[in-house]
Parts: sequence; structure tokens; C-alpha cells
Amino acid sequence: MNPYVVLGLAIFSEVIALTALHYADGFNKPLPIVVVVIAYALSFYGLSVVLKSIPLGITYAIWAGLGTAGMVIVGLLMFREKLDLPAIVGIIFIIAGVVVLNLFSKGSVA
Repeated sequence: MNPYVVLGLAIFSEVIALTALHYADGFNKPLPIVVVVIAYALSFYGLSVVLKSIPLGITYAIWAGLGTAGMVIVGLLMFREKLDLPAIVGIIFIIAGVVVLNLFSKGSVA
């Protein structure tokens, strides 16, 4: 399977885990805790597979950057969080950084 597809699935799993963590109420609710553990296990497994093809620094930058952007979207849509201008600019920089890594870095080629 394409390592970028696996990385996308790892990022999606991370977003699911963090969303469930929000509902875990300080680890007091069992079902969200189970979702957190399973989703993080899937995410880290996906990362371990990706690291066979893409360097660690590039993998982590993409995972963290797109995971952050994904959580911002979840926060906006599910939790009605608001973004101010500095937050919007920061998210744009994160996404731009991921794009630059993928388009111009020789280390990101699988």
C-alpha cells in the first residue's frame, strides 16, 4: 500500500483518538477510553509501517501538522470552537509547511 495512504489513515486514527479523549472526561468514561487506546494503537502502527519508506522527520512533520489541522476542523465543527486571526495564520503555515515538505524535500519521496 502507498505509504502516504497509510500515513493518512494514521492521521485519521489520531484525530479519532483525540476526539474520543475529549469525551473520556478525564479517563472516567470507559467507552471513549477504549476508542482512544485502539485509535492510537492503529495510528502508531501506521506510523511504524510508514517509517519503512519515509524518513522519520518528514513522517512526523506530516503526521503532527495534518493531525493538528484535522483537530482544528473537529473543534470547529463538533465543539463549536472559535479561531482568531493568529490561529488561522498558524494553521495556514502548518499546512504550507506540509505542502513544502512533500513538493520540494527529497527526503519525502517514498
